[in-house]
Amino acid sequence: MFSKNASLTVKSLSFVLFVLILTSASHWIHAQQLQQGVSVKMATTSNATPMPEADENDAWIVTVTSDGRFYFGTKPVTWDELSEVMKATPRHRDQNLYIKADARSPFADVEKALAVARTNLFASPVLLTTQTETPALGKLVAPKGLEVFVSSHGSGTTLVEVSKSSQAAPDVRVDDQDVHLPDLQRALNQSLQKQQERVIVLRADGQLPFAQVAQVIDACTSVKAKVAIAVNE
Repeated sequence: MFSKNASLTVKSLSFVLFVLILTSASHWIHAQQLQQGVSVKMATTSNATPMPEADENDAWIVTVTSDGRFYFGTKPVTWDELSEVMKATPRHRDQNLYIKADARSPFADVEKALAVARTNLFASPVLLTTQTETPALGKLVAPKGLEVFVSSHGSGTTLVEVSKSSQAAPDVRVDDQDVHLPDLQRALNQSLQKQQERVIVLRADGQLPFAQVAQVIDACTSVKAKVAIAVNE
């Protein structure tokens, strides 16, 4: 016969084991959620919006890898094929397009995906990013992203130009004025005060890694402005 103390010890150990199993299961579920689809190293931002629809089974996700490959869902496609595949795939009227680009991808490849989004009548595609926040233990975190618009002009709006630099950070200009990245939010707010609408048109060098362009888009989002990406037609 077990003593009363021994019985309590067994129950305590059983409870600890139960908690460990639940914790492991939570970690496994969280990992599974983050590993859906084609795996890439996403750019890190601070002002992205939760996009739970991007985790649904029928979500339209275009992945751009660091070596220039494209995927529609998990299906590999060439850029030339992407638009036709999208046109041939039925979708809900309110369905959006999510672009999951590797942080190291040349922005020119992301622009290609944005151009296809425009061709297929997606007014405001979402650039999926990862966040600096640390999720609570076992908590499922919805994907987050930066909603952008696709444009070919920028008249009457604040214009932000991002170009390649010999320094670690890219060169940034706001309305033809050079701006240091730490001062970007202040410069944007000053420019937007002169505009009737808080709209920013962004032109970025296609050679820049997506991570650097995402950093600028993130700053634009932080001042509560709509961001229109200017792409070549």
